Amino acid sequence: MAMDIKTTVSRRLGLTPYRRTLCVTLALLAFSLGTTARADNVTLPDLLIGVTQGFLEFTVEDYLATTQTPGRYEIQVSQLDPRLRMPMCDKELTASLESPAQPIGRVTVKVRCEGASPWTVFVPAQVKLFRDVVVVARPLKRTGIIGFEDVALRERDISMINQGYLTSLDQAIGQKLTRPVVTDQVITLVHLEQAEVIRKGDQVVISASSGGLQVKMPGEALSNGGMSEQIRVKNLNSNRVIKARVTAPGQVEVAL
Repeated sequence: MAMDIKTTVSRRLGLTPYRRTLCVTLALLAFSLGTTARADNVTLPDLLIGVTQGFLEFTVEDYLATTQTPGRYEIQVSQLDPRLRMPMCDKELTASLESPAQPIGRVTVKVRCEGASPWTVFVPAQVKLFRDVVVVARPLKRTGIIGFEDVALRERDISMINQGYLTSLDQAIGQKLTRPVVTDQVITLVHLEQAEVIRKGDQVVISASSGGLQVKMPGEALSNGGMSEQIRVKNLNSNRVIKARVTAPGQVEVAL
């Protein structure tokens, strides 16, 4: 197999299955009419590559629309052996995704003729999906708490990220690092753990609000907690133990 690749880049929205089938059929027709795709009653590699390219374009767009995933993609279809000669198919070629289940990363497309002389060719390709993800803006040490100035959004190929990624800075800010990271490194879920901003025994301010009414009272934390976590707090005015949500260091909130 040659090392050359064919690449397409697109930002188009997903299409309906009918529209996708129609476009693939039209692409196939265009290729089938070309003299380079068929010669001497054989199907040449260019036709197989074209069918794979068209199938993947519309399959990826449909996947992005269905999952409401923003981003842009690139498709790289590997060149096939130029000596490959398959019998000319007397029916329309079909294409399907052989692996994996989602059309992202390294994929294999099965191109099949179901005519009088059936045959199947498996065409490998690479689908890259680029999204803005959270990366490190400067080197950070293990156990450090991520601040606003420590992270940024950068476009990366998420098909190469296997451990989860973040798409919002708020998902990273306030979290504690489980390992050191370097500048421009993508922050994944394995890098983070919930940072404890309140510890057992800390004096806290309990806020309770309803409509325009807001009440504040002193309290004591009875357990550790990170941002947005529920912890047990003792109301020092009433000595009652309540559950409250951590909103900031030394601050918790309850609903009236």
